[in-house]
Amino acid sequence: MSELIVPEHLSARALRVAIVGAGPAGIYAADLLNKSQPVSSGALSLKVDLFDELPTPFGLIRYGVSPDHPRIKGIITALHKVLDNDWIDFYGNVGLGRDITLEDLRARYDAIIIATGAQKDADLNIPGIDLDGSFGGADFVSWYDAHPDADKDWDLSAREVAVIGNGNVALDVARILSKHADQLLETEIPAHIYAQLNDSAVTDVHVFGRRGPAQVKFTPLELRELSHSKDVDIVLYPEDFEFDKASDEAMKTNNQTKTMVSTLTNWLIEQEEREEAPSASRRLHLHFLQSPIEVLGEDGKVTGLKVERNELDGNGGARGTGEFIEYPIQALYRAVGYFGSAVGEIEYDGAKGVLPNVEGRVLDATGTHVPGLYATGWIKRGPVGLIGHTKGDALETINHLLEDLGSLAQPSIEQSIADLLDERGVQFSDWDGWKSLDAHEKELGAAEGTVATRFGDITRDRIKVVDREDMLEFSRAKKLAESL
Repeated sequence: MSELIVPEHLSARALRVAIVGAGPAGIYAADLLNKSQPVSSGALSLKVDLFDELPTPFGLIRYGVSPDHPRIKGIITALHKVLDNDWIDFYGNVGLGRDITLEDLRARYDAIIIATGAQKDADLNIPGIDLDGSFGGADFVSWYDAHPDADKDWDLSAREVAVIGNGNVALDVARILSKHADQLLETEIPAHIYAQLNDSAVTDVHVFGRRGPAQVKFTPLELRELSHSKDVDIVLYPEDFEFDKASDEAMKTNNQTKTMVSTLTNWLIEQEEREEAPSASRRLHLHFLQSPIEVLGEDGKVTGLKVERNELDGNGGARGTGEFIEYPIQALYRAVGYFGSAVGEIEYDGAKGVLPNVEGRVLDATGTHVPGLYATGWIKRGPVGLIGHTKGDALETINHLLEDLGSLAQPSIEQSIADLLDERGVQFSDWDGWKSLDAHEKELGAAEGTVATRFGDITRDRIKVVDREDMLEFSRAKKLAESL
């Protein structure tokens, strides 16, 4: 980027930016803006207000990553360092279109960045998908991650379960379904989630992918974590291990693919060697080269899954063979991707689940850039890529925002957003409130102490607070005390 000229009015005051969405995408955008050349050089000062409809920050890191992913959740430490600064303020329990409007933000900020991500399940349009016992993987993730808006109860009466998808979310869903609940006590899992998983009837979880082992979308980390579940056998099928020229090329040129194929192949060999040994009480079956065709049912309930066997097409894809297989199941989880939702009054592409944009500049219905309005993360580019990919994505958006400094409309209202929220009676949380809630969750874990389980003693470090009202109670306790 060429050297930017800071407009005269921004040499006298801070650039005011509102970011809607306090997950990794939004926080990375704030961090990159603060580290940009104009700000780091002192030519431009910065004030960022970060909004989220939940009372807590960190988005899918808190409510979309399985609780048994401590290394991935370590990202929170880095995000925490960004938020723990004077130039950025957090406003939780504030929804755009619910508590504030786009015009409220336009009147108070030079620029607005939408980073709301994607929270709902992508559709899987096959017959029977709406039967009782057919679930969305994202909904299940929200349940076991104790999202405050998720149902408190989940039907875990099925013995045999199918999971459709070969990405990280599919493996997360399959692992949580098959893993014994006692192992999850080392995480922040709340009591009601543990109790229901502990009473689960599951014996067999089947994961289906339409292509071969060399084309899976999950990562080596996700794959290896399957083997950490105790008293759970991983079951593979030799006929699913088909490779073509595209597979060979992928294994030669991509170390991640090579690692995953090697891991799966080694598991297959080990499985053949242990066939005479006693089996575990639960099994996690990995099926490749099979596409779901129909969810079978009786009396409105899931009773089976019909799949078509595929073959590789030589170009990295797969095609049907006309051979069909039916599996008895009593529940099905689709984990074929996330899908974005509309945001307030902003133009929305319902076919793609994104805000229409060009490299982060949000467009109106005529295809014209809306001045001062930007997007980053999954709501910008769709739900593809890992958490780390959002950094490069945010950098592109931030560069365009900085290029547009001279054309941004100046705020017309000096009233702070906090005063507006107070006027409207919005019970919002802030950064000090998060730190209070964070400390409380750690205290809950410490109070639980060491728990005896079938797999040995487990020490609980924290327990997640579930209800929105309880989160707000602890998040706002300090603020309320200071106001008295």
